[in-house]
Amino acid sequence: MQRELMYDIPTPIIALALLIGMLIALVIGHMLDRTEGRADDQTRAQSNTVQGALTGLLALLLGFTFSLSLARHDDRSGHVVHEANAIGTAWLRTDLLPEGAQAAAQVLLRGYTAARIDAVAVPASEIEARAALVAKANATFNEVWRIATDVARTEKSPVVTSFVTSLNDMIDALAARDAAVERHVPELVLFLMFGTFMVLAVIMGFTASQANTRPGVPAYAMMALIVVLVFIIIDLDRPRRGLIEIDQTPLVEVYDAMLAAPG
Repeated sequence: MQRELMYDIPTPIIALALLIGMLIALVIGHMLDRTEGRADDQTRAQSNTVQGALTGLLALLLGFTFSLSLARHDDRSGHVVHEANAIGTAWLRTDLLPEGAQAAAQVLLRGYTAARIDAVAVPASEIEARAALVAKANATFNEVWRIATDVARTEKSPVVTSFVTSLNDMIDALAARDAAVERHVPELVLFLMFGTFMVLAVIMGFTASQANTRPGVPAYAMMALIVVLVFIIIDLDRPRRGLIEIDQTPLVEVYDAMLAAPG
């Protein structure tokens, strides 16, 4: 999968770079005005109209991007619950297996769940470590699947079939969850939003110069709020390297129940 440019940059650095860029753009806009405060009312009205239109466009982009990142964050949280339920169901159905196969399958399912939990704890920047844990989980699943197919060939009963079905659900949940983790807000949308920020800052500086004044506290407060919102949007969009993390409690609770079970 192609790596995204900004995904490899820590969120605080992106937010800081955006703040510095907007401040520079504000100064540039102030310097671009050549009227030296002598602009007529019509010219100032035109600048204010453009500034208002850009502010509206910015609000639309922020609202759309925030909604998209929050929806994907909620989607990832739902996939954690789905995977935990699938693993829990497979664990319960090991009771339907013959005694020898049951013990082996339960040991492997414990190892699989532990590997899944450990993989989530590894930051996205540690690609090799996470890949090793994912490979371990896949290898463990293959062993469980081998046990299930061996039993199915000899037993051929509905109860064994239900265990095989639960394993199918488990691997489907794994694929869906990994796919959800890799889905992000398109970088083109983020770049468009950042570009709008820069243009708005230039227009704000230009308009302030036309009014023969400097940008006041409201302008700086708006820029600070924009940076905070962008920080939250990007952090929500980074499930393995941001400050806002996906709650893994459902999966941990399933694992704890496995450890507490006899055998």
